[in-house]
Formats: sequence, C-alpha cells, structure tokens
Amino acid sequence: MKILLFGDIHGSLDALESIKQKSQDVDLIVCVGDITIFESDIKFFMSEFGKLKKDMVIVHGNHEDSQTLKKLCSLYDNLHFIHKKKKKFGDVLFIGYGGGGFNLEDVELKEMSGEMSKWVKEHKKGKVIFVSHGPPYGTKLDKLDEGHVGNITLREFIVNNRVDFLICGHLHENMGKMDKLKKTILIYPSPNGQIIEI
Repeated sequence: MKILLFGDIHGSLDALESIKQKSQDVDLIVCVGDITIFESDIKFFMSEFGKLKKDMVIVHGNHEDSQTLKKLCSLYDNLHFIHKKKKKFGDVLFIGYGGGGFNLEDVELKEMSGEMSKWVKEHKKGKVIFVSHGPPYGTKLDKLDEGHVGNITLREFIVNNRVDFLICGHLHENMGKMDKLKKTILIYPSPNGQIIEI
C-alpha cells in the first residue's frame, strides 16, 4: 500500500497543488491537521480534498476545531475524520488523536489509552498506524532549542503498544524529520506531501 502523508499546510495553495499531483500515485492519504490558519478557507480546502477521490484519514490540528472538521469530512465519502477513532483499510489499522500539541501530558488520551490498546491487540495481522497532530516526547520530532516539548502520554502509548508507524506534525522546525521509538517509525511529513510504502 502506498500512502501519501502531509500536514501543516496552513492554507498554502502550492502545498495543495503538490498534494493533488502526488495523490494520483497512491492508494490512501493521511493528513495530520493544521490545514488552514484558524479555519480560514477551510470549506474550500476540504472541498478540494473531496475531489481527490482517494480515501483520506484526517485528524484536526490546533488550527481547527474538531467538530468543524468532523462535520466537513461527513460531506465527502472519501474523507474520514478519525480523532479518537479507528479505521481499517485492508489489513492496515489507523488510530487517530488530533488537536493539542502544547501539553506534556494529555488527560483525555490517557483515559482513552485502554480502549486504544484493545484496538491494537484485536488487530492481529497487518500494520498499525497512529495519526496524531502533536509529536511524542523525547524524539527528533519534538526537539526545539529549549529542549523536548512533545507529549509524554503519547510517548507512553507508543512505547507500550504495537504501533508500526506514528505520523504527526505541529512543530514546523522539524518538518521532514524521521525517528524511531522502540520499533515504531516516527514521521513528520512535509506540507508538500511524502509518500511511504508499507
């Protein structure tokens, strides 16, 4: 399966055009949020994603309200809002958790961890991909000049569960970086899109 990953486009028409071009060669698309700058022109961008005719899993960033994005995704058959949800395509399980990106710990994610762990355990065969907006703590994807600023709760979930890939965004300084946390491959895709094959 070829998957196009992107996020943090913040209303860029150039990034949108790049995503359109690259989407022609993939089976699926993953968006880690921050599609706009505080929802400016969000209906336009979601409409453009709807026209791609490729399934896209989406979580919201800190520039979108979860309810707004959920409602807009529901208008298009190919757009799947997966915040606090799971979605399977073939033998690949996607788990989503969007928003945030500013806290070291996340009470809601901690409360959901048990249920999410169950989803992973029930998925006996095939890959597990966790899609979040913010990065986990203590990696190349969350390191700024002042130190690590990612989420400890997310890190704990990744360390304690069988997750093959974690796709995230949020900290623009780390766009395009990759890392590994135990056996999990961590990817912060470029706004212009990055294709992986699994």
